[in-house]
Amino acid sequence: MKTTSYYPVLMTGDVAGTAAFYIRHFGFQPLFESDWYVHLRSVDNKRVNLGIVQGDHETIPEEGRGRTSGLLINFEVRDPDAVHDRILAAGLPILRTLRDESFGQRHFITRDPNGVLIDVIKPIPPSEEFLARYAEGAAGA
Repeated sequence: MKTTSYYPVLMTGDVAGTAAFYIRHFGFQPLFESDWYVHLRSVDNKRVNLGIVQGDHETIPEEGRGRTSGLLINFEVRDPDAVHDRILAAGLPILRTLRDESFGQRHFITRDPNGVLIDVIKPIPPSEEFLARYAEGAAGA
């Protein structure tokens, strides 16, 4: 598997407050903002990213909601279908089935032996509804 991007996603009960903290204290700027998810990027290094998601949002499998670890690891890959097939063949659990999401992802979710959720993602064009939420030039597949 060739990973094309990696960034942590923090699960929280206060998306806006958490985003504001990282913007204010650690030099991030928002690239995408909604009430349930904010994607931040460092103003100093475009390769440094952080996601913040509502911990009980429907895209989070019920098994992973409310965990004190609050961690969902995303691996952005070129071919999530091939990775999905390999993960299935290895007998790992699929907690969120492979699907296209209107907010601009083709993805599935599995977990590691410690219960940390792993979201394998390929960006796809978002729906018109979600495209409007991206900063100019930030959306893309």
